[in-house]
Amino acid sequence: MTFQSTSIGKAALAVCWIFLGFFPFSAGAETLLPPQQVIQETSDAVKQALREYDYKLDLPKATRIVKEILEPHVDVDRAALLILGKHWRTATPQQRERFKNEFRMLLIRTYTTAFNEYRDWNIRYLPLQSPLEDKKAVVRTEILQSGAKPVAVDYRMVDAGGSWKVYDVLIEGISLVQNYRTTFSEDIARTGSLDSVIEELARRNAAGSKAPMNGAARPPAT
Repeated sequence: MTFQSTSIGKAALAVCWIFLGFFPFSAGAETLLPPQQVIQETSDAVKQALREYDYKLDLPKATRIVKEILEPHVDVDRAALLILGKHWRTATPQQRERFKNEFRMLLIRTYTTAFNEYRDWNIRYLPLQSPLEDKKAVVRTEILQSGAKPVAVDYRMVDAGGSWKVYDVLIEGISLVQNYRTTFSEDIARTGSLDSVIEELARRNAAGSKAPMNGAARPPAT
């Protein structure tokens, strides 16, 4: 699988790194609205769990921990539908389920692997763009690091049955969902098969799960 350009590929990878935020937060929980609290509480839970042991020596265990904490707060169904677009409509139930499983694992692996390198940044919350009564919200943040320009990171969230979940992340305006939609659409057109794309994603997930953590995330494909 290939990104459509180097700059967009790097930005999409950065979106994966920041997905659901794994940095210390600059605002107290009592000042945050429910969608913002979900991001902070999820982040805190992952940080606490991974710091209880040397997770760099046991990537499979770290991945399982992150999966248990992260999965309830990500709307993978909505993200997968948006990413596959027209291909979702023609996919079989089995293909849809396999794609969701592998894409979920891609996000979890990337999050886990990147945790070590990007754990010392701070986050600043900006006012929500959407009223919560609409069952959707855009949680606007800025990622802060000493000596660097703030990076705009927005989380698109939806109230799914009373629980706020993330289904897309944008960094400096670049959407994770849109980037992967372009990538997977090109790969399906090139191979002529959604199954081939899913199998390649599964292969990369399996290989990545066995690789040692070295403090830097890698793209799902290059």
